[in-house]
Amino acid sequence: MTKNETCPQPEQYGDVTVPAFGYELFRNQLIPELLGKETASILYWAGRKLARQYPLESEEKIVAFFEQAGWGSLELTEKGKSQMVFECHSVLIESRIKDHPGSVQFTMEAGFIAEQIQKIHGFVAEAYTEVRTGRNKKAVFIVKWDAKDAARD
Repeated sequence: MTKNETCPQPEQYGDVTVPAFGYELFRNQLIPELLGKETASILYWAGRKLARQYPLESEEKIVAFFEQAGWGSLELTEKGKSQMVFECHSVLIESRIKDHPGSVQFTMEAGFIAEQIQKIHGFVAEAYTEVRTGRNKKAVFIVKWDAKDAARD
Protein backbone atom coordinates (compact mmCIF):
# COMPACT_ATOMS: atom_id res chain seq x y z
CA MET A 1 0.00 0.00 0.00
CA THR A 2 1.24 3.46 -0.82
CA LYS A 3 1.00 6.44 1.51
CA ASN A 4 -1.86 7.86 -0.57
CA GLU A 5 -3.86 4.68 -0.06
CA THR A 6 -3.50 4.77 3.72
CA CYS A 7 -3.64 8.48 4.55
CA PRO A 8 -6.18 11.01 3.37
CA GLN A 9 -4.52 13.84 1.48
CA PRO A 10 -5.54 17.48 2.03
CA GLU A 11 -6.22 18.04 -1.66
CA GLN A 12 -8.84 15.25 -1.61
CA TYR A 13 -11.15 17.46 0.40
CA GLY A 14 -10.68 20.77 -1.39
CA ASP A 15 -12.71 23.52 0.24
CA VAL A 16 -15.26 21.25 1.93
CA THR A 17 -16.02 22.53 5.40
CA VAL A 18 -17.25 20.82 8.54
CA PRO A 19 -19.12 22.59 11.32
CA ALA A 20 -16.78 23.50 14.16
CA PHE A 21 -19.31 22.13 16.65
CA GLY A 22 -18.72 18.58 15.38
CA TYR A 23 -14.95 18.95 15.56
CA GLU A 24 -15.15 20.38 19.08
CA LEU A 25 -17.45 17.54 20.22
CA PHE A 26 -14.75 15.03 19.34
CA ARG A 27 -11.88 17.11 20.63
CA ASN A 28 -13.32 18.32 23.94
CA GLN A 29 -15.90 15.69 24.85
CA LEU A 30 -15.35 12.29 23.25
CA ILE A 31 -11.55 12.01 23.20
CA PRO A 32 -11.08 13.06 26.87
CA GLU A 33 -13.89 10.68 27.86
CA LEU A 34 -12.17 7.78 26.07
CA LEU A 35 -8.60 8.57 27.13
CA GLY A 36 -9.19 9.93 30.62
CA LYS A 37 -6.24 11.37 32.50
CA GLU A 38 -3.85 10.11 29.80
CA THR A 39 -5.43 12.37 27.17
CA ALA A 40 -2.58 14.93 27.02
CA SER A 41 0.25 12.40 26.69
CA ILE A 42 -1.60 10.17 24.22
CA LEU A 43 -2.50 13.16 22.03
CA TYR A 44 1.13 14.35 22.11
CA TRP A 45 2.33 10.98 20.78
CA ALA A 46 -0.57 10.86 18.32
CA GLY A 47 0.60 14.24 16.98
CA ARG A 48 4.11 12.85 16.53
CA LYS A 49 2.65 9.84 14.68
CA LEU A 50 0.65 12.13 12.39
CA ALA A 51 3.84 14.06 11.62
CA ARG A 52 5.54 10.83 10.55
CA GLN A 53 2.60 10.10 8.24
CA TYR A 54 2.74 13.63 6.78
CA PRO A 55 6.44 14.51 6.69
CA LEU A 56 7.16 18.14 5.83
CA GLU A 57 10.47 19.61 4.75
CA SER A 58 10.36 23.12 6.23
CA GLU A 59 8.84 25.33 8.89
CA GLU A 60 6.83 27.05 6.15
CA LYS A 61 5.23 23.72 5.23
CA ILE A 62 4.27 23.18 8.89
CA VAL A 63 2.52 26.56 8.85
CA ALA A 64 0.65 25.59 5.66
CA PHE A 65 -0.31 22.19 7.10
CA PHE A 66 -1.83 23.83 10.20
CA GLU A 67 -3.94 26.04 7.97
CA GLN A 68 -5.09 23.10 5.81
CA ALA A 69 -5.87 20.95 8.85
CA GLY A 70 -7.93 23.74 10.41
CA TRP A 71 -5.65 23.81 13.46
CA GLY A 72 -5.19 27.58 13.24
CA SER A 73 -2.84 30.21 11.88
CA LEU A 74 0.66 29.20 12.92
CA GLU A 75 3.53 31.67 12.94
CA LEU A 76 7.22 31.10 13.69
CA THR A 77 8.01 33.98 16.06
CA GLU A 78 11.46 33.02 17.35
CA LYS A 79 14.28 30.88 16.00
CA GLY A 80 17.48 30.22 17.90
CA LYS A 81 20.22 27.63 17.75
CA SER A 82 18.42 25.23 20.12
CA GLN A 83 14.87 26.56 20.32
CA MET A 84 11.96 27.78 18.22
CA VAL A 85 8.73 29.42 19.25
CA PHE A 86 5.52 29.18 17.26
CA GLU A 87 2.28 31.02 18.02
CA CYS A 88 -1.07 29.72 16.85
CA HIS A 89 -4.40 31.50 16.85
CA SER A 90 -7.85 31.19 15.34
CA VAL A 91 -11.45 31.82 16.24
CA LEU A 92 -11.72 28.18 17.38
CA ILE A 93 -8.63 28.46 19.57
CA GLU A 94 -9.94 31.65 21.15
CA SER A 95 -13.31 29.97 21.83
CA ARG A 96 -11.67 26.85 23.21
CA ILE A 97 -9.52 28.90 25.62
CA LYS A 98 -12.54 30.97 26.69
CA ASP A 99 -14.89 27.97 27.09
CA HIS A 100 -12.41 25.65 28.85
CA PRO A 101 -10.27 27.87 31.07
CA GLY A 102 -7.46 25.98 32.72
CA SER A 103 -8.15 22.69 30.92
CA VAL A 104 -7.65 23.45 27.22
CA GLN A 105 -4.90 21.37 25.62
CA PHE A 106 -2.92 21.62 22.42
CA THR A 107 -0.68 18.60 22.96
CA MET A 108 -1.50 16.93 19.64
CA GLU A 109 -0.32 20.03 17.79
CA ALA A 110 2.77 20.24 20.02
CA GLY A 111 3.68 16.62 19.22
CA PHE A 112 3.16 17.25 15.52
CA ILE A 113 5.47 20.27 15.55
CA ALA A 114 8.11 18.49 17.66
CA GLU A 115 8.30 15.55 15.27
CA GLN A 116 8.45 17.77 12.18
CA ILE A 117 11.25 19.92 13.64
CA GLN A 118 13.11 16.79 14.72
CA LYS A 119 12.91 15.42 11.17
CA ILE A 120 13.83 18.75 9.54
CA HIS A 121 16.84 19.52 11.78
CA GLY A 122 17.98 15.99 12.67
CA PHE A 123 18.05 16.46 16.48
CA VAL A 124 15.73 14.96 19.08
CA ALA A 125 13.12 17.67 19.72
CA GLU A 126 10.40 18.18 22.29
CA ALA A 127 7.62 20.77 22.27
CA TYR A 128 5.92 22.43 25.20
CA THR A 129 2.71 24.40 25.14
CA GLU A 130 1.76 27.65 26.82
CA VAL A 131 -1.81 28.89 26.59
CA ARG A 132 -2.17 32.66 26.53
CA THR A 133 -5.47 33.66 28.08
CA GLY A 134 -5.22 37.45 27.89
CA ARG A 135 -6.78 39.67 25.29
CA ASN A 136 -4.99 37.86 22.46
CA LYS A 137 -5.85 34.24 23.25
CA LYS A 138 -3.50 31.79 21.54
CA ALA A 139 -1.44 28.65 21.89
CA VAL A 140 2.34 29.03 22.03
CA PHE A 141 4.59 26.10 21.18
CA ILE A 142 8.16 26.12 22.44
CA VAL A 143 10.30 23.57 20.62
CA LYS A 144 13.66 22.69 22.16
CA TRP A 145 16.46 20.41 21.05
CA ASP A 146 20.05 19.58 21.89
CA ALA A 147 22.43 19.67 18.93
CA LYS A 148 24.42 16.88 20.62
CA ASP A 149 21.42 14.57 20.58
CA ALA A 150 21.04 13.38 16.98
CA ALA A 151 17.70 11.85 16.02
CA ARG A 152 17.56 8.25 14.83
CA ASP A 153 15.07 7.01 12.29
